Amino acid sequence: MKKILAALAISLSALTASSLTSAAPHFDDDSYDNPRGFSKGRDYRNSDDDDDIQGKRRMREERGVRRLQQHKWQTGYVMPQHYRGNGYKVEFKNHNLPKPGRNQQWYKINNDYILVDSDSNSIVRIQGM
Repeated sequence: MKKILAALAISLSALTASSLTSAAPHFDDDSYDNPRGFSKGRDYRNSDDDDDIQGKRRMREERGVRRLQQHKWQTGYVMPQHYRGNGYKVEFKNHNLPKPGRNQQWYKINNDYILVDSDSNSIVRIQGM
């Protein structure tokens, strides 16, 4: 009985070992380690490219700011999220504005005072300077 169990254990371990070695992929070249074909040891990052990317990103942001500054506000429109921060909020008492209703807030954007409903973020009233 011991001989049968020993033979069974040896054959099972041999089967397991052979299945593990056959499961690994076999590659003759280094394309598995380097799928894009770049040569090893060379740094492809270029600081000029990083500066170019940063410059393009900065230009896009500046275009977006200019576009938002030229925006024509109308009642019923939803106020863009960019302007919903505390930096644009104003107190109605300090600027001679009518008292806002419940869940309403005054904002100063591009020399206009805009009353916004805080629940729906829609523009309720626009008052120029």
